[in-house]
Amino acid sequence: MTPKQIGQIQKSLIKWYRRHLRRLPWRETDNPYRIWVSEVMLQQTQVQTVLPYYQQFLRDFPDVQTLANANLQAVLKVWEGLGYYARARNMHRSARVIIEQHAGIFPDSWDVFRELPGIGDYIASAVLSIAFNQPYAVLDGNVKRVLARLYEISEPVNKSSSYKIFKGVADGLLDRRHPGMFNQALMELGALVCKPKKPDCNGCPLHFQCRANQAGHVDQFPKRIRKPKTPLHNIAVGVVYKNNHMLITRRKPEGLLGGLWEFPGGKIGKHERPEQACAREIKEEVNLNVAITGHIAQVKHAYTHFKIIMEVFSCRYVSGDVKLNGPVDFRWITLKEINQYPFPKANHKFIHLLS
Repeated sequence: MTPKQIGQIQKSLIKWYRRHLRRLPWRETDNPYRIWVSEVMLQQTQVQTVLPYYQQFLRDFPDVQTLANANLQAVLKVWEGLGYYARARNMHRSARVIIEQHAGIFPDSWDVFRELPGIGDYIASAVLSIAFNQPYAVLDGNVKRVLARLYEISEPVNKSSSYKIFKGVADGLLDRRHPGMFNQALMELGALVCKPKKPDCNGCPLHFQCRANQAGHVDQFPKRIRKPKTPLHNIAVGVVYKNNHMLITRRKPEGLLGGLWEFPGGKIGKHERPEQACAREIKEEVNLNVAITGHIAQVKHAYTHFKIIMEVFSCRYVSGDVKLNGPVDFRWITLKEINQYPFPKANHKFIHLLS
């Protein structure tokens, strides 16, 4: 597109945004800490889901100093249910780096900010452009979809090698006078108008400039590589009771659901009954011999790259002392104490059934 056409797009998009933007709490501040929190939470998570978490998080951790001083378990508890827990762990680590290495001053340099734990190009671009008005173009799913249709980009949006192509287009389109507002406008357009299905092309401020719209094949963009079928894992989990207490274990800090608490269990073998797998996994994981006393629930849950069907059993402690093989900590707790600990969402699907 010509510089004149790009200028028209920038002008039209910002005008539309000022008129149609959603009033969201992170848009009512220029505080980089609060903008950072919102952008981290909004990664792969819908706005309506984020809103209550964002408000509670800032009540508990109103600034970077409070977050740095907090116990990680307290941070994970506030994050509980939001998913992608590495985001919370990295924010906690980053807050400590900001306090210890930058005197509590939020970095406004790309190189410095990018070095913080968990900070990728998207978060750096979003925070630096919105909080500091620096000219960095954002590139998320909404933006890629808008650009793919606007420019008729045939490269698949979910192919890693396409990133440089989309990033180059986004950089060329960026309004460097108002980078933060322009970035938000582009993302808002993708969220409200240029949707994956049934986009509102007639209500789009860019419908005259959009090549896919002019050619009449918006539905053909963006292109995607078909993903393989999502694996399904069958899991058996046991709620082990001993003297009116139940056993919970904490996952190692790194990796999927790192730092969260759960009930012991694991994958069901190919020719194994769920009850057998439950008892075996508990023996292997925490060195306890148990008797299965009942079936509590079947839980279905989807993660990013796989799905699970979890069979949950009540178990009676028979013998043994807890020795951990995999988990890094354990507690014998009462049901009244369970809300003190952060659990994965899959566990919350049956915790209300416990007694």
